[in-house]
Amino acid sequence: MRLLVTRCSATYDGRLSSTLTSAVRLVMVKADGCVAIHADVGAYKPVNWMNAPNTITEEGQRWIVTNPKGERLTIDFEEVLEDVSFELDTERGLTLDGVERELQELLAAHPGHLEDGLTCVQREFRTDVGPVDLLCRDGTGGAVAVEIKRVGEIDGVEQLTRYLERMGRDPLLTPVRGVLAATVVKPQARVLAESRGIGWVEIDLGALRGEDELNPRLF
Repeated sequence: MRLLVTRCSATYDGRLSSTLTSAVRLVMVKADGCVAIHADVGAYKPVNWMNAPNTITEEGQRWIVTNPKGERLTIDFEEVLEDVSFELDTERGLTLDGVERELQELLAAHPGHLEDGLTCVQREFRTDVGPVDLLCRDGTGGAVAVEIKRVGEIDGVEQLTRYLERMGRDPLLTPVRGVLAATVVKPQARVLAESRGIGWVEIDLGALRGEDELNPRLF
């Protein structure tokens, strides 16, 4: 990862247009090509960013970051206060929360809850940008990457998009499609997933646990 503490300005041209006026900010460049500009407010969320894959062109004191969709982030550096690089692990390294861990275990054992005819090949299938929760095969033998969240949001779609881009380069997997599985999938995530050809499924955790069978109802 490359980290620059710098006085800079930036413009974004894509689905929308935006401008950042000159200020001291942190610019992060991750190994997968993701570029993010942070201010000293707002917790983890950057003030502007470009998700991978990207191409970064350095022209003197200017960076031009472009992606395959034609979006462009232009960063003009006025003063670089610090410029350091570190080699970080690419593994996610997270312990899933209780619900996500249970969903992964149960869906690996019962992938038919995601889609009829689906079989699970491997949990935590490794890609060079992190592990996808489940690698499955559908009834026709096609590869299906499943990303599991407690709540499906836009970040989950973006994460799955990165995995699919990497997995699509493997001739043993291509063509590969993606499915976002969660107990609730937010409307914005549904729209983004559908625009990218990614499926989504809302999982009834009680039904997946078999609670309905254990607790029959009178009506």
